[in-house]
Amino acid sequence: MLRRRLTLLVMCLATFMIQLDVTVVNVALPRIQADLGMTAGGLEWVISAYALSLAALIPAGGVLGDRYGRKRVFQAGLAIFAAGSAACALSPDAPALIASRAVQGVGGAAMLALTLSILTETFPPGDRATAIGTWAAVGGTGFGVGPVAGGILLTFFGWASVFWVNVPFAVAGLAGTVAVVRESRDPRSRPLDRPGLLLSAAGLVAVTLGLTESAGHPWRSEPVLAPLLAGATALAGFAWWQRRSRHPMVPPGLLRARSFATASGIYLISYTAFSGVLFYVTLLYQDVAGWSVLRTGLSWLFLNAPFLVMAQLTGRLDRRFPAAAVICAGCLAGAAGLVALSLASPVTPFAVTAAGYLLAGAGFGLLVPALTHLAMRDVPPGASGTASGMLNASRQIGTSVGLAVLGSIGVSAAVADWSGRVSHFPAQVRAAARGQAQNVGGARIAAVARTLGPAYRPPAAAAFEHGYHLAVGAGAGCLLLAALIAAAGFRGAALPAAPASREQQPERAR
Repeated sequence: MLRRRLTLLVMCLATFMIQLDVTVVNVALPRIQADLGMTAGGLEWVISAYALSLAALIPAGGVLGDRYGRKRVFQAGLAIFAAGSAACALSPDAPALIASRAVQGVGGAAMLALTLSILTETFPPGDRATAIGTWAAVGGTGFGVGPVAGGILLTFFGWASVFWVNVPFAVAGLAGTVAVVRESRDPRSRPLDRPGLLLSAAGLVAVTLGLTESAGHPWRSEPVLAPLLAGATALAGFAWWQRRSRHPMVPPGLLRARSFATASGIYLISYTAFSGVLFYVTLLYQDVAGWSVLRTGLSWLFLNAPFLVMAQLTGRLDRRFPAAAVICAGCLAGAAGLVALSLASPVTPFAVTAAGYLLAGAGFGLLVPALTHLAMRDVPPGASGTASGMLNASRQIGTSVGLAVLGSIGVSAAVADWSGRVSHFPAQVRAAARGQAQNVGGARIAAVARTLGPAYRPPAAAAFEHGYHLAVGAGAGCLLLAALIAAAGFRGAALPAAPASREQQPERAR
């Protein structure tokens, strides 16, 4: 029992570190943008490079863990994540930072693929829901601490400090893993599907590149159309290969598990909304409203406090209500929260934003633990590593591709609104104003004011806010879609698990 609790502690520490990294970096984005002179598209890649690396390699991490040992691969992930964090902190320019974020994602992929798998193999079905709830809640704590920690660090140090903070957590996680985590593997696991891995990774990167470029180029232009077509071709090739491969990266048995397939789809859609909203809210309050990083970080406590409370209560609610009802309630509460956030502006009372944070936090607190437990319930014996990897990959695909989609909506709308305003400017400033379109779309309002003059700050801010409202509103629509999918896909599902059979007990490595 003690070893189980300590294993849970180590897995929670790893999840805490990964979630801390997400929100710490989000708060630091405006500072990174200013210091490295990044465009809105480049800034999106600071997030997307990490998330894409995670999404592409998480399935591989799950397969490698099942085949060669979950503990061994998890340890390697911790070490790579620490090295990637140090490389991010030392990056001298934008390309180096984006590349280092991708390295971070390689390590994070191995960890995220296997934290849930190790917990599933460590805890019997009767205790699994509580363990997963604790895991999700502690991850949420990292998510909540991140903005405050980032605000404090950035108040006294440079943006590199938000990456250095990961290193001591990684060292502690390595020590704990060596000491308490038992090795487990599935000797019957399939080989790694290398062609499938390459096709899926190439497709995701290309599609994200095309969507990101669409913010600054017409949809029919080569920088947008070429990567989108290449990405679609690669993903179509991936789907074709999966039907013919002897050892597909996406096992047919997992896709036939209705709860798992539905949960993966909801994860993708819900994190499409969540990642885009966090990105835009940060830019709104720091770059447009002029808040300090500390004030921005503290405001996010209105989001994270209800997340933690509801994540702890979800286990009790799961026993009293159908799974579909709990997950749908989370989606609807989150959608209501994003609607409130879509109405926010620098002159709106903060009570509107706080209400949006509270509803969104409570919704995700309901959604994440219940969805995770229900997804893993129907996983075939011995496939927990692969399933855990695919589930987390769907979340990261939502984060990367979804951020590109919402970013494209927001930037395109802001640029279009700014172009309409420019036509009414004095003739002598129109040419210079048109050249500021990407700064407007990326919320670099101070740069616009320096170039055109203080009088042009209000119209630039208003144009960005137009894009903000549409992007965050689209995020709310994503959560409404997720609620509909949950209602249809989880009809009749219930969370309490049946007693474990002998085949479901973890096989320990000797």
